[in-house]
Amino acid sequence: MSRPASPTYRTRNWPAYNEALKRRGSLTIWFDPEMSWDAAPTGRRGRQQTYSDAAIQTCLSMKVLFGMALRQTTGFVESLLQLVGLDWT
Repeated sequence: MSRPASPTYRTRNWPAYNEALKRRGSLTIWFDPEMSWDAAPTGRRGRQQTYSDAAIQTCLSMKVLFGMALRQTTGFVESLLQLVGLDWT
């Protein structure tokens, strides 16, 4: 049994196609300055958390999204925060 022939696509509007390819490489990341990056004190014994759950979830989401190792993700997030001008640790 033979496979059906796949349809052939032809690009007719090259400027729009070129712009669409350029937009694929666009990246927008929003950091809410009101977000609490540092963890709130828990009042329990032991070492307190350094980062909030939202900060950890943000970093781990970027780690999975871009397929980076944890240390690469840390550097990536630090550079993003520096570019944005947020003074978060």
